[in-house]
Order: sequence, then C-alpha cells, then structure tokens
Amino acid sequence: MQMYSESDVDISCLADSQITILGYGSQGRAHALNLKDSGFNVVVGLRKSGASWAKAEADGLAVMEPNESVKTAKIVMFLTPDMVQKSLYESVVDDIDNGATLMFAHGFAVHYKQIEARSDLNVALIAPKGPGGLVRRQYEEGHGVPCLVAVHQDASGDALKIALAYSAGIGGARAGVIETTFAEETETDLFGEQAVLCGGATELIVAGFETLVEAGYQPEVAYYEVMHDMISGPRVVDESSRAAMKDILADIQDGTFAKNWIAENADGMPEFKRRMQADLDHPIEKVGTDLRSRMDWLED
Repeated sequence: MQMYSESDVDISCLADSQITILGYGSQGRAHALNLKDSGFNVVVGLRKSGASWAKAEADGLAVMEPNESVKTAKIVMFLTPDMVQKSLYESVVDDIDNGATLMFAHGFAVHYKQIEARSDLNVALIAPKGPGGLVRRQYEEGHGVPCLVAVHQDASGDALKIALAYSAGIGGARAGVIETTFAEETETDLFGEQAVLCGGATELIVAGFETLVEAGYQPEVAYYEVMHDMISGPRVVDESSRAAMKDILADIQDGTFAKNWIAENADGMPEFKRRMQADLDHPIEKVGTDLRSRMDWLED
C-alpha cells in the first residue's frame, strides 16, 4: 500500500492555477470552500438558471456558466452525479485548455468508458472517503478525511503530483491519501453501496423490523431494536450471504451492473422510482417518521 501525507505533497504546482468545480452538491460545496480557504483560485461551474448558483455566490465563490468556467482552468473537477457526467463532459470538452487535468471523486464514468478523455488531458481521481459535510467540517476543525488517489491518464507526466496537491487543498492529505486505480475505487465503492450500505444493511434492518412486528411486538419497539443484536449476526450473514456478495461483485466487475444502471437512467429510472416509493411506503418509515419527530436533538 502506498499512502501519501502532507509531507509528500508539493502544492506549488498549482500556484496561480485556476481550479474549476463542476457541480455544487454535498461534495462540490465542500471541495470548493476547502480549496478556497487553502488559498487556491477556485471557480464553480453552474447553470445560471439552477438553484445552486445563488448558494455558491452567497458562499463567496466565483461562479460561471460551465463552458466559461473551464476555459482557463488547470484542473476541472467533475462533482455532478455519475449519470450526467458524460453529457457534461461532451458539452464542455471543446473549451477545456490543452494539458489540463480532469478530476473525479468517483471513477464510474471513466472506468465504464462513459468518458474517454482527449489524449492531451490528464485524468485523475481524488475520492474522499466520507460525505461532503464531513469533508468540510473536518477541514474547518483542522483535520481531514482520508482520500483515495488514482491516475488513469498521465498526459503531462505530473498527474499524480497535481492530484496530491488537490488532496492537500481539501484537507485529505492531513489524514492520508492511499494510491489506488480507477477500477479498484469504482468496483469497491459500488460493492460497498450495493452489498453493504445501501443494499445489505438496509434490507437487514427492514427484515428485522418485519420479523419482530409479525411476531406481535410493537412496531415502535421493533424500530428501536433492529440494529442491536450482536450475538446472532453469523446466523444471518452466513455462507449463502457471502455467495450472494460474490455474485454482486461479479456483476460490478464485468460491467453488468453499470450497463443496467446506465440503461435505467436513460429510461427515466422507473424501477429505481418504484423501489424508492416502496421504501417510503413501508411501515418502518411511517413509524420512524413519528419517532424521529419526537427527538428534537436530531435538529442539532
């Protein structure tokens, strides 16, 4: 494992260089503000008709339309949702200067060849291992969120150096930056989401809730208790669960998951919307909404 820290980073390679952040969601806002506070020249690329334009301006950032924002940028960081990055790249690529560095916080669009960059451009990745709010908060407290770094295309010969300087700007080098590849970052991230965080864990919680309620226990009590059983875990996550995880990983590695997800998005996400609505309609959500409304400390 190769891990970099602040002592390994030379931020002078970005002196007087413009960094353009495309997108101003959770990660976009955190990256832009951290970089600005680190003394870098930051521009946010947004549609003027969008809701984020006023928010970025209120945060004290320079804001331009995407095509204009990339023209003099040394780094163009894509922090929009994966499924719009292809069309966004195609709309701005002719305005990106020769020798610039394209950067990503998740490798999906590059790894699955949604974006195949011009040969003169560097393509690198800095992926903080935490949500944008945490990236910003840790930076403000003098700490940082660990990052992954990868280089997909090194046209200039210093793509890694540039990416590490960027990681220092958002605070990641304070906590450590682990070198990886676009394939490893993308596949492990998708697996973690689908098999563990967004898939496995949530399904386990719902199944636990249903098991208790069907057995006659109060839904409110079941809601509080479904994540507290530390003894019987191996009886639930057994070899059949591990086999299912291997199947999920295989779909990610061979591109099946990406192909299906891209097609789902192109079709307007009917299955995604159906599943989301089913989750919202589930009794666990109705019980949870009521119980959480009584916890005024959550508002803090």
